[in-house]
Amino acid sequence: MVNMRSLFTRSAVAAALVVAPVMAFGAAASADASAASGTAARAAIWQPPLQSRWQYQLQGNSAYPSTGGVNVDICQVPQSGGACVKPTVFDIDLYADADVVGNNTTLNTAAVTAIHAKGAKAICYVDAGSIEDFRPDYQTFVDWDNAHGNSLLGKPFSDEFPNERWANINNDKGQRDFLLSMMSARVDKCVQAGFDGVEFDVVNAHEEGKSVTGWTVSPATQLIFNRALAAMGHAKGLSVALKNDLSQVSDLVGDFDYAVNEQCFEFDECGELTPFVQAGKPVFQVEYLTSPSSFCGKAATLNVNAIKKATDYSLQDLPYKPCR
Repeated sequence: MVNMRSLFTRSAVAAALVVAPVMAFGAAASADASAASGTAARAAIWQPPLQSRWQYQLQGNSAYPSTGGVNVDICQVPQSGGACVKPTVFDIDLYADADVVGNNTTLNTAAVTAIHAKGAKAICYVDAGSIEDFRPDYQTFVDWDNAHGNSLLGKPFSDEFPNERWANINNDKGQRDFLLSMMSARVDKCVQAGFDGVEFDVVNAHEEGKSVTGWTVSPATQLIFNRALAAMGHAKGLSVALKNDLSQVSDLVGDFDYAVNEQCFEFDECGELTPFVQAGKPVFQVEYLTSPSSFCGKAATLNVNAIKKATDYSLQDLPYKPCR
């Protein structure tokens, strides 16, 4: 969850997901109609403004049971001072917090509905590159891994997040195909819950290396996987965030609608996200250990939508300090 090039293109994925069923009829007119429909659908996908204040809340607060623990009324004084401000974009989990609703299968539909009622938009958090043991579909990953020579589940993600393991996105035993099918099912649930966009987390295994992940993942393989995810979200009517993967921003900025980043100011990496801003696509950024007084000025210069959250990397509603 925290921060730590390709034969396959988005058009190829989109063709596989959207156009191929039409082309099977062999009619050029049908292909043209499908292409026009796909263009119209992409144009209808929500695209947030370059400057959009956001909130990152992946853990619930029991004080808000009607929205699965999501505080949709949050209003805090920004680092720039003045009156309290409210986010226009909420990045929340696909599921309501189990500690709040009593199970791990309730979609965050109530929160999304409440967010929309406030005139804001909701991004659906989905972990695509690591497997979390508290998800309702976790056993399906374990069963597949056991049936395929333990070729899917890698090392624990980190000391902070030992309850998830790095996924193998290579495809020598069909791992990537399986992962994408599982992500497709999850994104269907994002759509069912009414979300406007989707954030696919942990899509930078190639940067970490085998010693961290347990797998050897090439940059080209990462591009295949990430572009497939972007095309999947678009085919289902959602905008898509590129999460971290700073070394491939220039390659992927055309595939994604905005970026989500953790800790680029702490690691002096935020300049890598400039292609998104130059393309008119917002960057949603969060710091944990760095104080707003040290990064908000830089965020304003780079036109990055930055916020400060808890130093223990938890993502409750509070603390929440937007720069502006």
